[in-house]
Amino acid sequence: MMNLEIPDGLGDLLRDFTVAVLRERPGDLYDFAVEYFTKTRERKRPKEIPMYIIVEDDEDAAEPDKTAFKPRNNRGRYARRQSVSAERYDPEEDDSDEDKVTFAKTDDQRERLLEAVGGILLFRSLDVEQMQEVIDAMFERVVCPGEMVIKQGEDGDNFYVIDKGVYDVLVDIKGEQKKVHQFENRGSFGELALMYNMPRSATVVAVSEGTLWAMDRKSFRRIVLKSAFRKRKKYEKLLESVTILQCLDGYERMRLADALVTRVFDDGEAIIEQGDDADGMYFVEDGHIRVTINGEDDHEQEIATRSTGTYFGELALIENKPRTANVYAVGKVKSAFLDRGCFERLLGSCVDIMKRNSQLYTMYVAK
Repeated sequence: MMNLEIPDGLGDLLRDFTVAVLRERPGDLYDFAVEYFTKTRERKRPKEIPMYIIVEDDEDAAEPDKTAFKPRNNRGRYARRQSVSAERYDPEEDDSDEDKVTFAKTDDQRERLLEAVGGILLFRSLDVEQMQEVIDAMFERVVCPGEMVIKQGEDGDNFYVIDKGVYDVLVDIKGEQKKVHQFENRGSFGELALMYNMPRSATVVAVSEGTLWAMDRKSFRRIVLKSAFRKRKKYEKLLESVTILQCLDGYERMRLADALVTRVFDDGEAIIEQGDDADGMYFVEDGHIRVTINGEDDHEQEIATRSTGTYFGELALIENKPRTANVYAVGKVKSAFLDRGCFERLLGSCVDIMKRNSQLYTMYVAK
Protein backbone atom coordinates (compact mmCIF):
# COMPACT_ATOMS: atom_id res chain seq x y z
CA MET A 1 0.00 0.00 0.00
CA MET A 2 1.22 3.48 -0.87
CA ASN A 3 2.34 5.49 2.14
CA LEU A 4 0.48 8.79 2.18
CA GLU A 5 1.66 11.64 4.37
CA ILE A 6 -1.11 13.85 5.76
CA PRO A 7 -0.13 17.52 5.38
CA ASP A 8 0.24 19.54 8.55
CA GLY A 9 -2.89 21.47 9.38
CA LEU A 10 -5.26 19.40 7.22
CA GLY A 11 -7.08 17.96 10.20
CA ASP A 12 -7.68 21.37 11.77
CA LEU A 13 -8.76 22.82 8.42
CA LEU A 14 -11.34 20.11 7.78
CA ARG A 15 -12.57 20.24 11.37
CA ASP A 16 -13.14 24.02 11.21
CA PHE A 17 -14.90 23.69 7.85
CA THR A 18 -17.17 20.95 9.20
CA VAL A 19 -18.09 23.07 12.20
CA ALA A 20 -18.89 26.01 9.91
CA VAL A 21 -21.14 23.79 7.75
CA LEU A 22 -23.02 22.45 10.76
CA ARG A 23 -23.45 25.94 12.16
CA GLU A 24 -24.50 27.71 8.94
CA ARG A 25 -26.39 24.80 7.29
CA PRO A 26 -25.84 26.18 3.74
CA GLY A 27 -28.27 25.35 0.96
CA ASP A 28 -25.47 24.76 -1.55
CA LEU A 29 -22.49 23.04 0.02
CA TYR A 30 -20.18 23.61 -2.96
CA ASP A 31 -20.80 27.37 -3.12
CA PHE A 32 -20.39 27.60 0.65
CA ALA A 33 -17.08 25.68 0.45
CA VAL A 34 -15.72 28.03 -2.23
CA GLU A 35 -16.66 31.11 -0.19
CA TYR A 36 -15.38 29.61 3.09
CA PHE A 37 -11.96 28.59 1.80
CA THR A 38 -11.54 31.83 -0.18
CA LYS A 39 -12.10 33.88 2.99
CA THR A 40 -9.83 31.57 4.98
CA ARG A 41 -7.04 32.01 2.42
CA GLU A 42 -7.39 35.82 2.53
CA ARG A 43 -7.16 35.82 6.32
CA LYS A 44 -3.98 33.72 6.21
CA ARG A 45 -2.17 35.88 3.69
CA PRO A 46 0.57 38.02 5.23
CA LYS A 47 -0.22 41.71 5.39
CA GLU A 48 2.50 44.21 4.54
CA ILE A 49 2.65 47.94 4.88
CA PRO A 50 3.08 49.56 1.45
CA MET A 51 5.27 52.62 1.10
CA TYR A 52 3.05 55.35 -0.29
CA ILE A 53 1.03 58.38 0.67
CA ILE A 54 -2.74 58.42 0.56
CA VAL A 55 -4.17 60.65 -2.15
CA GLU A 56 -7.86 61.47 -2.33
CA ASP A 57 -9.54 59.80 -5.29
CA ASP A 58 -10.44 62.59 -7.68
CA GLU A 59 -10.99 62.49 -11.41
CA ASP A 60 -9.29 65.85 -11.76
CA ALA A 61 -6.29 65.02 -9.60
CA ALA A 62 -2.94 64.50 -11.27
CA GLU A 63 -1.94 60.84 -11.49
CA PRO A 64 1.18 59.96 -9.49
CA ASP A 65 4.31 58.76 -11.27
CA LYS A 66 3.78 54.99 -11.24
CA THR A 67 7.37 54.30 -12.25
CA ALA A 68 8.77 56.00 -9.17
CA PHE A 69 7.99 53.17 -6.78
CA LYS A 70 6.10 49.90 -6.54
CA PRO A 71 4.35 48.02 -3.74
CA ARG A 72 6.64 45.89 -1.61
CA ASN A 73 4.84 42.66 -2.49
CA ASN A 74 4.67 41.28 -6.00
CA ARG A 75 0.95 40.55 -5.90
CA GLY A 76 -0.21 44.14 -5.70
CA ARG A 77 -0.23 46.81 -8.34
CA TYR A 78 0.46 50.47 -7.65
CA ALA A 79 -2.52 51.70 -5.67
CA ARG A 80 -3.65 54.95 -4.15
CA ARG A 81 -5.38 53.35 -1.20
CA GLN A 82 -4.86 49.93 0.36
CA SER A 83 -5.40 48.21 3.65
CA VAL A 84 -2.60 48.59 6.13
CA SER A 85 -1.69 46.08 8.81
CA ALA A 86 -0.14 47.62 11.92
CA GLU A 87 -1.00 48.36 15.52
CA ARG A 88 -4.41 49.97 15.29
CA TYR A 89 -6.26 52.62 17.21
CA ASP A 90 -9.02 51.11 19.37
CA PRO A 91 -11.94 53.55 19.64
CA GLU A 92 -13.59 51.43 22.36
CA GLU A 93 -10.62 52.09 24.63
CA ASP A 94 -10.56 55.82 23.90
CA ASP A 95 -12.08 57.90 26.70
CA SER A 96 -10.70 61.25 25.51
CA ASP A 97 -14.05 62.86 24.65
CA GLU A 98 -13.37 65.64 27.15
CA ASP A 99 -9.93 66.47 25.75
CA LYS A 100 -11.23 68.88 23.13
CA VAL A 101 -8.92 71.47 21.65
CA THR A 102 -10.28 74.68 20.11
CA PHE A 103 -8.36 77.26 18.10
CA ALA A 104 -9.99 80.66 17.57
CA LYS A 105 -10.68 81.60 13.95
CA THR A 106 -12.16 84.48 12.06
CA ASP A 107 -15.32 84.01 10.02
CA ASP A 108 -13.22 84.13 6.85
CA GLN A 109 -10.89 81.40 8.15
CA ARG A 110 -13.80 79.17 9.15
CA GLU A 111 -15.36 79.61 5.72
CA ARG A 112 -12.10 78.75 3.95
CA LEU A 113 -11.50 75.75 6.17
CA LEU A 114 -15.04 74.44 5.69
CA GLU A 115 -14.55 74.63 1.93
CA ALA A 116 -11.15 72.91 2.18
CA VAL A 117 -12.39 69.93 4.20
CA GLY A 118 -15.76 69.61 2.46
CA GLY A 119 -14.60 67.21 -0.25
CA ILE A 120 -12.25 65.07 1.84
CA LEU A 121 -13.29 61.42 2.00
CA LEU A 122 -12.35 61.04 5.67
CA PHE A 123 -14.91 63.68 6.70
CA ARG A 124 -17.86 62.61 4.56
CA SER A 125 -19.39 60.45 7.29
CA LEU A 126 -19.32 63.25 9.90
CA ASP A 127 -22.47 65.09 10.89
CA VAL A 128 -22.76 68.87 11.24
CA GLU A 129 -21.66 68.96 14.90
CA GLN A 130 -18.66 66.74 14.21
CA MET A 131 -17.63 68.93 11.27
CA GLN A 132 -17.70 71.92 13.61
CA GLU A 133 -15.40 69.99 15.95
CA VAL A 134 -13.02 69.40 13.05
CA ILE A 135 -12.95 73.10 12.23
CA ASP A 136 -12.48 74.06 15.89
CA ALA A 137 -9.59 71.60 16.33
CA MET A 138 -7.57 72.67 13.28
CA PHE A 139 -4.92 75.36 13.37
CA GLU A 140 -3.33 77.35 10.56
CA ARG A 141 0.24 76.78 9.40
CA VAL A 142 1.90 79.08 6.84
CA VAL A 143 4.75 77.53 4.83
CA CYS A 144 7.52 78.92 2.63
CA PRO A 145 8.98 77.47 -0.61
CA GLY A 146 11.30 74.58 0.16
CA GLU A 147 9.89 74.02 3.65
CA MET A 148 9.54 70.35 4.65
CA VAL A 149 6.08 69.74 6.09
CA ILE A 150 6.52 66.05 6.94
CA LYS A 151 9.56 63.79 6.58
CA GLN A 152 9.58 60.14 5.60
CA GLY A 153 10.45 57.88 8.51
CA GLU A 154 9.51 60.32 11.28
CA ASP A 155 6.62 59.81 13.69
CA GLY A 156 3.36 61.42 12.70
CA ASP A 157 2.18 64.37 14.75
CA ASN A 158 -0.42 66.18 12.60
CA PHE A 159 -2.89 65.60 9.80
CA TYR A 160 -2.86 68.33 7.13
CA VAL A 161 -5.48 69.84 4.84
CA ILE A 162 -4.29 72.12 2.05
CA ASP A 163 -5.80 75.59 1.92
CA LYS A 164 -3.52 76.87 -0.84
CA GLY A 165 -0.11 76.22 -2.31
CA VAL A 166 1.79 73.59 -4.30
CA TYR A 167 3.38 70.61 -2.53
CA ASP A 168 5.58 67.78 -3.81
CA VAL A 169 5.34 64.26 -2.40
CA LEU A 170 8.73 62.52 -2.34
CA VAL A 171 9.66 58.93 -1.51
CA ASP A 172 13.17 57.70 -0.75
CA ILE A 173 13.98 54.78 -3.04
CA LYS A 174 17.42 53.28 -2.57
CA GLY A 175 18.76 56.58 -1.31
CA GLU A 176 17.25 58.67 -4.08
CA GLN A 177 14.29 61.02 -3.65
CA LYS A 178 11.58 60.29 -6.23
CA LYS A 179 8.63 62.63 -6.79
CA VAL A 180 5.44 60.54 -6.79
CA HIS A 181 2.72 63.18 -6.62
CA GLN A 182 2.05 66.90 -6.50
CA PHE A 183 -0.78 68.67 -4.69
CA GLU A 184 -2.04 71.96 -6.11
CA ASN A 185 -4.26 74.08 -3.84
CA ARG A 186 -6.29 71.11 -2.64
CA GLY A 187 -6.00 67.73 -0.94
CA SER A 188 -4.88 66.31 2.40
CA PHE A 189 -2.07 64.14 3.72
CA GLY A 190 -0.61 62.68 6.87
CA GLU A 191 -3.53 60.57 8.08
CA LEU A 192 -1.85 57.19 7.61
CA ALA A 193 0.70 57.72 10.38
CA LEU A 194 -2.04 58.87 12.76
CA MET A 195 -4.39 56.00 12.04
CA TYR A 196 -1.64 53.42 12.65
CA ASN A 197 1.45 53.44 14.79
CA MET A 198 3.86 53.73 11.88
CA PRO A 199 6.34 56.31 10.57
CA ARG A 200 5.58 58.77 7.81
CA SER A 201 5.54 56.93 4.47
CA ALA A 202 6.68 59.91 2.39
CA THR A 203 8.11 63.39 2.54
CA VAL A 204 6.01 66.44 1.64
CA VAL A 205 7.78 69.66 0.66
CA ALA A 206 6.22 73.04 -0.12
CA VAL A 207 7.02 74.20 -3.67
CA SER A 208 5.40 77.62 -3.23
CA GLU A 209 4.21 79.78 -0.40
CA GLY A 210 1.12 78.22 1.05
CA THR A 211 -1.27 77.69 3.91
CA LEU A 212 -2.16 74.43 5.61
CA TRP A 213 -4.73 73.49 8.22
CA ALA A 214 -3.37 71.00 10.77
CA MET A 215 -4.99 68.72 13.34
CA ASP A 216 -3.04 66.93 16.06
CA ARG A 217 -3.04 63.14 16.49
CA LYS A 218 -5.32 63.03 19.55
CA SER A 219 -7.98 65.29 18.01
CA PHE A 220 -7.82 63.41 14.71
CA ARG A 221 -8.40 60.07 16.38
CA ARG A 222 -11.12 61.35 18.69
CA ILE A 223 -13.14 63.12 16.02
CA VAL A 224 -12.52 61.18 12.83
CA LEU A 225 -11.75 57.61 13.84
CA LYS A 226 -14.00 57.39 16.88
CA SER A 227 -16.86 59.05 15.01
CA ALA A 228 -16.48 56.54 12.17
CA PHE A 229 -16.53 53.70 14.70
CA ARG A 230 -19.71 55.00 16.34
CA LYS A 231 -21.35 55.48 12.94
CA ARG A 232 -20.54 51.90 11.96
CA LYS A 233 -21.97 50.48 15.18
CA LYS A 234 -25.12 52.60 14.85
CA TYR A 235 -25.71 51.55 11.26
CA GLU A 236 -24.93 47.91 11.96
CA LYS A 237 -27.68 47.94 14.57
CA LEU A 238 -30.05 49.59 12.08
CA LEU A 239 -29.22 47.05 9.37
CA GLU A 240 -29.74 44.13 11.74
CA SER A 241 -33.38 45.21 12.04
CA VAL A 242 -33.89 45.10 8.25
CA THR A 243 -35.29 41.67 7.42
CA ILE A 244 -34.04 41.73 3.84
CA LEU A 245 -30.43 41.95 5.02
CA GLN A 246 -30.49 38.74 7.02
CA CYS A 247 -28.80 37.18 3.96
CA LEU A 248 -25.65 39.18 4.74
CA ASP A 249 -22.99 37.88 7.10
CA GLY A 250 -21.43 40.04 9.78
CA TYR A 251 -18.52 41.19 7.61
CA GLU A 252 -20.80 42.13 4.71
CA ARG A 253 -23.09 44.04 7.04
CA MET A 254 -20.10 45.92 8.45
CA ARG A 255 -18.97 46.91 4.95
CA LEU A 256 -22.49 48.08 4.14
CA ALA A 257 -22.60 50.16 7.34
CA ASP A 258 -19.33 51.85 6.34
CA ALA A 259 -20.76 52.74 2.91
CA LEU A 260 -23.92 54.44 4.21
CA VAL A 261 -24.15 58.22 4.26
CA THR A 262 -26.53 60.17 6.51
CA ARG A 263 -29.17 62.34 4.81
CA VAL A 264 -31.71 64.42 6.74
CA PHE A 265 -35.04 65.66 5.33
CA ASP A 266 -37.55 68.18 6.70
CA ASP A 267 -41.29 67.68 7.00
CA GLY A 268 -42.94 67.43 3.58
CA GLU A 269 -39.66 67.33 1.67
CA ALA A 270 -39.49 64.95 -1.28
CA ILE A 271 -36.86 62.27 -0.70
CA ILE A 272 -37.37 60.69 -4.13
CA GLU A 273 -39.74 61.71 -6.94
CA GLN A 274 -41.49 59.52 -9.45
CA GLY A 275 -39.75 59.54 -12.83
CA ASP A 276 -36.33 60.55 -11.53
CA ASP A 277 -33.25 58.47 -12.29
CA ALA A 278 -32.28 56.12 -9.48
CA ASP A 279 -29.04 57.14 -7.79
CA GLY A 280 -29.31 54.92 -4.73
CA MET A 281 -31.55 53.46 -2.02
CA TYR A 282 -32.50 54.64 1.47
CA PHE A 283 -32.85 53.15 4.94
CA VAL A 284 -35.03 55.05 7.40
CA GLU A 285 -32.87 55.65 10.46
CA ASP A 286 -35.39 57.72 12.37
CA GLY A 287 -38.80 59.13 11.43
CA HIS A 288 -41.75 58.40 9.16
CA ILE A 289 -42.29 58.53 5.41
CA ARG A 290 -45.27 58.31 3.09
CA VAL A 291 -45.26 56.77 -0.37
CA THR A 292 -47.43 58.10 -3.23
CA ILE A 293 -47.81 57.52 -6.97
CA ASN A 294 -48.85 60.00 -9.63
CA GLY A 295 -52.23 59.18 -11.11
CA GLU A 296 -54.23 60.86 -13.82
CA ASP A 297 -54.17 64.66 -13.95
CA ASP A 298 -51.05 64.50 -11.73
CA HIS A 299 -53.20 63.53 -8.76
CA GLU A 300 -51.09 61.79 -6.12
CA GLN A 301 -52.44 58.67 -4.45
CA GLU A 302 -50.97 57.61 -1.12
CA ILE A 303 -50.20 53.90 -1.13
CA ALA A 304 -48.17 53.32 2.01
CA THR A 305 -46.52 54.75 5.09
CA ARG A 306 -43.32 53.49 6.64
CA SER A 307 -41.18 54.19 9.70
CA THR A 308 -37.79 53.45 11.26
CA GLY A 309 -36.09 50.28 9.98
CA THR A 310 -37.67 50.22 6.54
CA TYR A 311 -35.93 50.77 3.21
CA PHE A 312 -37.00 52.08 -0.18
CA GLY A 313 -35.70 53.04 -3.60
CA GLU A 314 -34.26 49.63 -4.44
CA LEU A 315 -36.76 48.74 -7.19
CA ALA A 316 -35.46 51.32 -9.65
CA LEU A 317 -31.91 50.11 -9.01
CA ILE A 318 -32.81 46.44 -9.50
CA GLU A 319 -34.71 47.03 -12.74
CA ASN A 320 -32.54 49.93 -13.95
CA LYS A 321 -35.62 52.10 -14.46
CA PRO A 322 -36.75 55.55 -13.26
CA ARG A 323 -38.37 55.93 -9.85
CA THR A 324 -41.88 54.43 -9.76
CA ALA A 325 -43.16 56.36 -6.74
CA ASN A 326 -42.75 59.48 -4.63
CA VAL A 327 -41.49 59.33 -1.06
CA TYR A 328 -42.03 62.26 1.33
CA ALA A 329 -40.78 62.94 4.83
CA VAL A 330 -43.44 63.08 7.55
CA GLY A 331 -41.86 65.29 10.17
CA LYS A 332 -38.07 65.28 10.30
CA VAL A 333 -36.57 62.14 8.79
CA LYS A 334 -33.03 60.90 9.23
CA SER A 335 -32.01 58.35 6.62
CA ALA A 336 -28.98 56.34 5.57
CA PHE A 337 -28.25 56.53 1.84
CA LEU A 338 -26.49 53.85 -0.24
CA ASP A 339 -25.41 54.98 -3.71
CA ARG A 340 -25.83 52.87 -6.86
CA GLY A 341 -22.24 51.66 -7.06
CA CYS A 342 -22.19 50.42 -3.48
CA PHE A 343 -25.63 48.84 -3.91
CA GLU A 344 -24.48 46.75 -6.85
CA ARG A 345 -21.24 45.77 -5.14
CA LEU A 346 -22.54 45.01 -1.65
CA LEU A 347 -26.14 43.84 -2.06
CA GLY A 348 -25.84 41.49 -5.01
CA SER A 349 -26.73 38.51 -2.83
CA CYS A 350 -29.96 40.18 -1.72
CA VAL A 351 -31.27 41.27 -5.11
CA ASP A 352 -33.55 38.26 -5.71
CA ILE A 353 -35.18 38.67 -2.30
CA MET A 354 -35.55 42.41 -2.90
CA LYS A 355 -37.32 41.71 -6.18
CA ARG A 356 -39.92 39.61 -4.40
CA ASN A 357 -40.41 42.15 -1.62
CA SER A 358 -40.74 45.05 -4.05
CA GLN A 359 -43.77 43.54 -5.82
CA LEU A 360 -46.02 45.78 -3.70
CA TYR A 361 -44.78 48.86 -5.57
CA THR A 362 -45.06 47.12 -8.92
CA MET A 363 -48.63 46.03 -8.18
CA TYR A 364 -49.73 49.58 -7.36
CA VAL A 365 -48.02 51.07 -10.41
CA ALA A 366 -49.67 48.53 -12.70
CA LYS A 367 -53.17 49.51 -11.55
